[in-house]
Amino acid sequence: MIDSHCHLADEKFAGDLNEVVSRATDAGLTSALCILSADEPDEVARTDVVLSAWPGVRFSAGVHPHRAGGFAERPADAATAASAAIDRAGAVALGEIGLDYHYDFAPRAVQQGVFEAQVALALSRGLPVVVHTREATADTMAVLKNARGVSGVMHCFTGTLDEARQALDIGFHISLSGIVTFPRAESLKEVAKFVPADRLLIETDAPFLAPVPHRGQRNEPAWVVETLRSIATVRGVPTTELAATVVQNFLALVPTRSLR
Repeated sequence: MIDSHCHLADEKFAGDLNEVVSRATDAGLTSALCILSADEPDEVARTDVVLSAWPGVRFSAGVHPHRAGGFAERPADAATAASAAIDRAGAVALGEIGLDYHYDFAPRAVQQGVFEAQVALALSRGLPVVVHTREATADTMAVLKNARGVSGVMHCFTGTLDEARQALDIGFHISLSGIVTFPRAESLKEVAKFVPADRLLIETDAPFLAPVPHRGQRNEPAWVVETLRSIATVRGVPTTELAATVVQNFLALVPTRSLR
């Protein structure tokens, strides 16, 4: 099994990273995609610590839409920061990047410019993008459709079936988090049934969004198995089969040859 999105370089894991990794591997995980905030040097510098604890981990780096405000009127500098972090970490993907109109921590026009600059960078470097979108589907899809040839994943997907179709229609993967295990997540369970087997990924977004029965605790990669079980039940397939499918999908999106 692979956790396709987590934040192991986050300081919340600084005190017990080795134990977190041990629990993940004991749970059957072979790898995880660790997301780095490209414009936070301390987090990017923890790449070596994470890799030492878990040699099988891979990295993605980008400027999150919440932090886009630091690049107002200079979106190209966000792409430069992302590029430097990618080189530093040997990253296999660019992100998470995108648009967040729920919190609006940065002006929407600024978010859009930063997003567009990083998508262009991903195309130039042949990297998939890890997309964060919240209450911004139309603008997110517009950017991605304009970037012909870009590949990637809609991370922590919580949208509608129609929004899932839009992402699938442009060739993107859909990644589901522990939210799908929540009692009131019936609409998301419908998405979990709908996504084609070859486009599905599963993630924790650790340390956030712990699944049932760990809800309210600091999330960690080992608990991706709870989300796996929930989705396997919804889809009516064995967990072993779904786990193998998810690994295959991840490796197709993020080829081994991209490793540092």
